Amino acid sequence: MATAGGPAHLRLYINIDHVATIRQARHADEPDPAAAAAACEAAGADGITAHLREDRRHIQDADVDAIMRVIRTPFNFEMAVTDEMLAIAERLRPHQVTLVPERRQEVTTEGGLDVTRDPARVRAALARLAAAGIRSSLFIDADPRMIDQSAELGAVAIELHTGRYANAPADRATLAALRDGARRGRGASLAVHAGHGLTVRNVGPVAAITEIEELNIGHHIISRSVFIGVAEAVREMRAAMKRD
Repeated sequence: MATAGGPAHLRLYINIDHVATIRQARHADEPDPAAAAAACEAAGADGITAHLREDRRHIQDADVDAIMRVIRTPFNFEMAVTDEMLAIAERLRPHQVTLVPERRQEVTTEGGLDVTRDPARVRAALARLAAAGIRSSLFIDADPRMIDQSAELGAVAIELHTGRYANAPADRATLAALRDGARRGRGASLAVHAGHGLTVRNVGPVAAITEIEELNIGHHIISRSVFIGVAEAVREMRAAMKRD
């Protein structure tokens, strides 16, 4: 049973980007991200996440169309705040769009979206998503300014960047920041999600934050899949994030 103030069921969304990373290493037709999404769903994932980057380094446009055809659980579409991506989202109508930062030279997303830098652009993007009937989330750092601004701009949800915690899970300050951020987000009537760098070894303390209702986990699941298969990797993560 969950403790007071949090949902009994913590949702697990699997990010399947790095299935496409493996495929793109050879510019081949396997492994298929849509097939991986279906396998994750069959193993108990509550939803599927994929990030269509502007440079198309892993997930391709055709992958997103295929994923939406095969899955039955909600699809969380990660994307940059650009007109191109907003138009794609309006065509696809996924369950949720998570707006994320992008830098061409980064290997992976290095931090949260700074929603204070160009708030008018973010507000306009959120309005377009709402008009299309798409639930919105902002991938941000657990910074009070970012959380408050996200609420003010009209987001439905925030996803707290857990990368700093994942890089130093013994650092109590990083976990405390996530706890405080989750509490602040919930207090601002935002749904609170979290993700980035989470593994079966470090997910427990984050999963125990009762205000968090959804985790997005990808690289570790795909890495574990090499050794134990996709289905077992999903089940292993589900067990690791179980709330007592």
